[in-house]
Amino acid sequence: MNPERLVLRDVPNEDRPRERMMTVGAEALSHAELLAILLRTGTRNESAVHLASRILSSCGGLRNLTDMSLAELTAIRGIGPAKALQLRAGIELGRRLSQSRDEERLTIRRPQDAADFLMEEMRYLKKEHFICLFLNTKNQVIGRETLSIGTLNASLVHPREVFRAAMKCSSASLVCLHNHPSGDPSPSPEDIAITERLCKAGELVGIDVLDHIVIGDNRYVSLKEQGLM
Repeated sequence: MNPERLVLRDVPNEDRPRERMMTVGAEALSHAELLAILLRTGTRNESAVHLASRILSSCGGLRNLTDMSLAELTAIRGIGPAKALQLRAGIELGRRLSQSRDEERLTIRRPQDAADFLMEEMRYLKKEHFICLFLNTKNQVIGRETLSIGTLNASLVHPREVFRAAMKCSSASLVCLHNHPSGDPSPSPEDIAITERLCKAGELVGIDVLDHIVIGDNRYVSLKEQGLM
């Protein structure tokens, strides 16, 4: 059988991802098999599993897949708008589930708590993402929002966007985080300047800015700890 013409009906039942999931459970399935279930179908020339394997290979693995846009997904042969939307929806549901579980028990007692919470999510991002964690009076996380996605060198955010989001969830205080795609978390002059603006705005509206944390590659810098705010 020509592997280039392999479709799902040619695959033995025990090797089909949906049948395998029913038999052995989701935990036993590979990344490609789980992805194939989300895709539902393959192409004329390949099964859903083969298509899923090719997607993972072309993007460099599951971690990079989570950061791909709809345009990047549809650029892959065999992925149209419908399949791209299915993948993005599945990824977003997984992200929200993980976020809700972590946030239910997360209390920010020190900068490392916030850094550890977002390190794995932010350290591989190719652009700067500015994220705020919104806290209640017990320093428990009650919400989060990505307020800016910048270029490779700069992340732009306006204080009114930060505090509008904070007031929406009745936040008592907040912690700001953003990543440096270079992997070096050393704060730039722009990082220090936006922190000063946010602290001043927070004083006016009565919402404390507890820290601004810069995420690098498995490293972080707290501007609070560095005496920069």
